[in-house]
Amino acid sequence: MMKKNNFFYKLKSGLTKTRDTLAKNLDSLLFGKKLLDPALFDELEEMLIAADMGPQFAYALIDDVKEKIKRRELGDALQIKNLLRERMATILSSAQKGLNIKKGEPYIIMVVGVNGSGKTTTIGKLAHFLREDGHEVILVAADTFRAAAIEQLEIWGQRVKAPVIRQKMNADPAAVVFDALGKINSGYKGVIIIDTAGRLHTKVNLMEELKKIKRVIGNKMPGAPQEISLVLDATTGQNALIQAKMFKEEIGVSGIVLTKLDGTSKGGIVVRIVHELALPIRYIGVGEGLEDLRPFESNDFISAILD
Repeated sequence: MMKKNNFFYKLKSGLTKTRDTLAKNLDSLLFGKKLLDPALFDELEEMLIAADMGPQFAYALIDDVKEKIKRRELGDALQIKNLLRERMATILSSAQKGLNIKKGEPYIIMVVGVNGSGKTTTIGKLAHFLREDGHEVILVAADTFRAAAIEQLEIWGQRVKAPVIRQKMNADPAAVVFDALGKINSGYKGVIIIDTAGRLHTKVNLMEELKKIKRVIGNKMPGAPQEISLVLDATTGQNALIQAKMFKEEIGVSGIVLTKLDGTSKGGIVVRIVHELALPIRYIGVGEGLEDLRPFESNDFISAILD
């Protein structure tokens, strides 16, 4: 419980910029407003879009407000905040789906995302989280194009006491994965987390490489990978949404890990990703520490940006 409370405190302080963009501006906009007029709706729309919640969400909320005014169910501008909370809760409750990893069965997580999103660091923290929960974990260095990525993964492996399977730099990533899957044939029944390359400037080659890895996994173990997690940097806002669309279309992402929520004014992107792409948020990261990656909880998130 103490860990959870500490994390909520970190989440709330990390989301200060988002809360300032949204909640404080919203309170000052709505406080003392007598007229629910078009000027108010315009400002409200601008504010929601500035917090990166996206135009779809903003229009839907404003339509809701107008409808309630028409039916005389809304007499006070301050009630708009409650409507916002309800709408966010409806959208985000569907995103709260943790990974269902059974102990005693192999489970493969393929982690994708562009370089700089915090992918390798996220893998290290995820390995720590899973090991704390009693799972065996092996890490696989399939980003063979950057020596730094292999080294970074090995450092994390030592730190969280998870073995790392690697080959030399520029080795075929699919061959590294194939080698790692041999562990399952030898009776390994834990989690295998695969780090992959994220060179966005060669999009076609990158996606083909990821598809090849996915095929190799599926051929070796039908039904795997059980999870393809996309790591997104929350500070990139709308770019994160564009990346999510691309990875979802190309290789079928099954969940999102959102990093660097601390220090961004664009935390509303969580709502937008879930609303527009219908993808669950598996974990969120709010700091550099080992404990700073936690399963996404919608009520905590809403409370952290609105209260």
